[in-house]
Amino acid sequence: MEPPRRPNSAPGFALWQLGFRPFYLLASSFAALSIALWALQYAGWLDHAYLRGPAWHAHEMLFGFTLAVVVGFLFTAGRNWSNRPTPTGALLAALAALWVAGRVLVLTPFGLTAAVVNAAFPLSAAIALAVPFIAARNQRNYFFIGLLLLMSAAQMLFHLAQLGVIAAPPWIGIQLALDVVLFIMAVMGGRVIPMFTNNGIAGAAATRQPLVEKAALGSVLLLWAADAAQLHGTPMLLLAVLCAAAHLARWSLWQPWVTWRTPLVWVLHLAYLWIPVHLLLRAAAEAGWLAPSLATHALTVGAIGGLIIGMMTRTALGHTGRLLRAGPWETTCYVLVALAAVVRIGVPMLWPEASLHAVLAAAALWSTGFGLYAVVYWPILTRSRVDGRPG
Repeated sequence: MEPPRRPNSAPGFALWQLGFRPFYLLASSFAALSIALWALQYAGWLDHAYLRGPAWHAHEMLFGFTLAVVVGFLFTAGRNWSNRPTPTGALLAALAALWVAGRVLVLTPFGLTAAVVNAAFPLSAAIALAVPFIAARNQRNYFFIGLLLLMSAAQMLFHLAQLGVIAAPPWIGIQLALDVVLFIMAVMGGRVIPMFTNNGIAGAAATRQPLVEKAALGSVLLLWAADAAQLHGTPMLLLAVLCAAAHLARWSLWQPWVTWRTPLVWVLHLAYLWIPVHLLLRAAAEAGWLAPSLATHALTVGAIGGLIIGMMTRTALGHTGRLLRAGPWETTCYVLVALAAVVRIGVPMLWPEASLHAVLAAAALWSTGFGLYAVVYWPILTRSRVDGRPG
């Protein structure tokens, strides 16, 4: 049951009251619709687009879908961290419009305009986040500003390479941005997953060990530096294995085995497990044992997709005054996204001849999971808090 609404808190349109509301709704809708846009490209209906094929898919899933959720989460959490207001109202709507413009422009022939607008979104978000953080001297979280600036730089690097302005492979911008997202997930996972586990499950004793924490986060930073230097071969293989070991040790300290009866918690543990899986698959790819795309999709579909659907439900429920409990709809979303990851990575590894069918099945599972979230959470994200509080 939802908490009773206060008498003076009449329901109303609340989409622009806090950052998670528009960006969760936009991201989940886009995650579901992007498969249709991919099909239009494949059918030749969008052959005029500046970005097409795998370049469009990688760019949009990273700088479109993922970045929208990151910004929405940071604007929401940043208000609590700093005790200062983050963008709301017209400013929040303008930032959402900037994000939408980026999604549209990559489907037009105007490549340079698309580059500027897309790089401007994380840059603008960084500035908007810096204002409350600096005012509150919230130095502990200053690095999030830097990470958003890195996302802007990596995105511009991708576009300039794609346009032929600089002599660099476009994929380096994608990889560097993926490493930034991996670091964000590692930081936030370490902060919230053990806490949510202990708060949500009686008797759980999830812990954090300082040396393991430093190894897990430090190894991701080393991975980013290695990718920036375009390191490959045995050195990258060994770094990926060491990074995987650190994250697997970290995950085991959180006692994931006690969470299976609590979907709101196990979804986060399951998603985080994909991080060491991704790193081990990346090591295998460096050894030439499998395609690098499998490692990439373990990170994007498994870790990013799983953590996003878990955090989007949890934070939306919590910040609208609802009980922190995953019902049948939420659990269905979790299972669909988790299955998308298993199918997308597992089937091509075990049965390469079925890779095309696996991609199509995983896409359908992914779209259904995020589409279901958008439909079920539309009234939650667009209406006022049930407890009458602002936000």
